[in-house]
Amino acid sequence: MKSSFYHLGLMALLALLIGCSSDERAASEHEDDRGSPTVYAVNYPLAYFAGRIAGDSVEVVLPVPGDIDPANWVPDADSIAELQRADLVLLNGAGYEGWLQRVTLSRSRLVDTSTAFADRLIPVENDVTHSHGPTGDHSHAGTAFTTWLDCEFAIEHARVVLSALVRLWPENEGEYRERFADLERELVELDQALGEVSSRIGDQPLLFSHPVYQYLERRYSLNGRSLHWEPGEMPEEAQWRELSGMLSSHPAAWMIWEGTPHPEAAGRLEGLGVQSVVYRPAGNKPASGDYMSVMQDNLRALQEAFPNSAE
Repeated sequence: MKSSFYHLGLMALLALLIGCSSDERAASEHEDDRGSPTVYAVNYPLAYFAGRIAGDSVEVVLPVPGDIDPANWVPDADSIAELQRADLVLLNGAGYEGWLQRVTLSRSRLVDTSTAFADRLIPVENDVTHSHGPTGDHSHAGTAFTTWLDCEFAIEHARVVLSALVRLWPENEGEYRERFADLERELVELDQALGEVSSRIGDQPLLFSHPVYQYLERRYSLNGRSLHWEPGEMPEEAQWRELSGMLSSHPAAWMIWEGTPHPEAAGRLEGLGVQSVVYRPAGNKPASGDYMSVMQDNLRALQEAFPNSAE
C-alpha cells in the first residue's frame, strides 16, 4: 500500500514539473513571438517624445497614416488589434482620442499624458462643423487639444511618458532619465526663444488659419483670431467675406498657417495687406526632419516675420 502511495505521489510530482516546464516554455515562446516591447502613441509628438526617451529599448509605433490628422483618426479593426497587443498606449488627452470610448482596450496599458495639467486645458465652445481631408466632417468644439504647442505642456507630456516607461522597464531608468533631461533642455530653450519673439510681436493682431493654436496663443500672449481655412485650398467667397468683417475689428497684418497656403490665397491676402507665415503643429510625422527640427523651423519663421528691431 505504501509503495502504491509512493508511486502515485511520484507521478503527481512529475506531472506538476512537466506542467510547469510546459507553461514556462509557452510563455517564452509567446515573448519570442511578440519580439521587442512595443509602445503605441496616438500622435507624432508623443511618439517622438517616447522615442527620444526610450532609445532602442522599445519599438515606438505611430499607427496613424501619414495623410491623416491624428486628431481625426479612427482606428480600424487591424489597428485596434495592434493597440490591444501593445505594452503601452500613450494618449494625448484633452478629448483628442474621440474613438476611445468605442474601443475595448486594457486600461492598465493606457496612459493619459495630459493629466498633470488637466486643470489648465482650454475649453472650446460654439465651434462650427466643417470638413477637410479623408476624415469627413468634424468640429473643434469641446477641448482644445494641440497642447504640445505650449512648450511647458510638451515637457509635462514627456515627463509622463518617462514615468510610464520607467514603471514598465525600471532596469533602464538611468538611461531614460538622461535622455529625458536632454529633451527637456531643448524644449526649455525653444520655450525661451518663443517667449523672446512673442515679446516682439506684442499685442499686434494676428490671424490663424485654423483653431488649433490656442495653447500657443495663451503661452506666448498672442492676440489672435481663428478662421477655418485649409492650406492647400482656395477659400470660398463666403470665407473671404468673413475675413473682411474680421479685419475691420481686428486689423491683422499676418496670418499663421498650418502648412504652405494655396498660392492664390496667399496672393489675395497680400492684396489685403496680410502676409503669410507657416507654423506647423506637427501632429503627424513630417515628410522630413523630426519634431524638434519642425519646431525650430517654426521659430525661425516667426523670427523672420518679426525681426528684432535692434539687429
